[in-house]
Amino acid sequence: MFVVKQYKKEYKQEWDSFVKTAKNATFLFQRDFMDYHSDRFEDFSLMVYKGDKLYALLPANKKGNNVISHQGLTYGSFVLQDSAKLFYSFNAFKKVLEFLYNEEIKKLDMRVIPSFYNNVPSDELEYILFKANAKTIKSDVILLIDYKNPLSFIKSRRQAIRRGAKNNLIIKIEDNYNDFWNTILIPNMYNKYKVKPIHSLNEIKELASKFPENIKQFNVYKDEELVAGSTIFITKTTIHPQYISANIEKNTLESLDFLYNHIINLYKDEKSFFDFNTSSEDSGNLINKGIIFWKESFGARPHIVNNYLVETSAYKTLEIKTT
Repeated sequence: MFVVKQYKKEYKQEWDSFVKTAKNATFLFQRDFMDYHSDRFEDFSLMVYKGDKLYALLPANKKGNNVISHQGLTYGSFVLQDSAKLFYSFNAFKKVLEFLYNEEIKKLDMRVIPSFYNNVPSDELEYILFKANAKTIKSDVILLIDYKNPLSFIKSRRQAIRRGAKNNLIIKIEDNYNDFWNTILIPNMYNKYKVKPIHSLNEIKELASKFPENIKQFNVYKDEELVAGSTIFITKTTIHPQYISANIEKNTLESLDFLYNHIINLYKDEKSFFDFNTSSEDSGNLINKGIIFWKESFGARPHIVNNYLVETSAYKTLEIKTT
């Protein structure tokens, strides 16, 4: 019933059209986003057909004898339409495992998309992975604001925001990525962590040009001087600051609290969630206590996202028992 094909460039339009209407996908799964770093990853994305109709996608890359969904993205998924049914999806994923097994892929690493990014409930994959005896290899803690059930900011956070306002900070949404990235973000990440942003400046500018409604730059000014900023990702359900940073005056100016408050409130009537990103390290074994407290002070609460490793040979015994 199901046929699996490996993605090729000539399938781009079909792939993108499917992603745009899928129930559990974001713009990160569009090929223009996935392929910006195609030189760094060996693409091994799969397309699953039911008859002659595309039924599911697996954004993925190959590394050695394993396939990962997706190493170059924050998350991956078994992408489905809202018309997808559980038993069909189960059999489609089973066919994916069989295809991978026949391609001599030993294991599939699933970096499952956080459920709050889904347009409608879509936990089929969690159940299928359970039935396939998948091993949980990572459990991240994401701090999340639920706009439908907002919690109040704590007193010290409200006071910091008011101080930011008294400092006459100005926030602008603009196309100027250069100043924030070159003068604040890149130097701060290197000085504190000795790392670079996941995206280069040229890459984020290129992506923003291709996805202008999904990627925006917020800059904070004090007397016309850039003092903080955030590059945010916008999906159908969620606001996510992909990068946020401030200059050395951040504690005096309260520029980060002021900026977060602005972005949170700007989208509260349009979106369902505000994603503060992960607050755990070392595959979930370490928690940054200070970061957790700070994010919770905005009314954010924990959401857990798991990564799974499944043996492709599991397809041989993968079944659903029914009554």
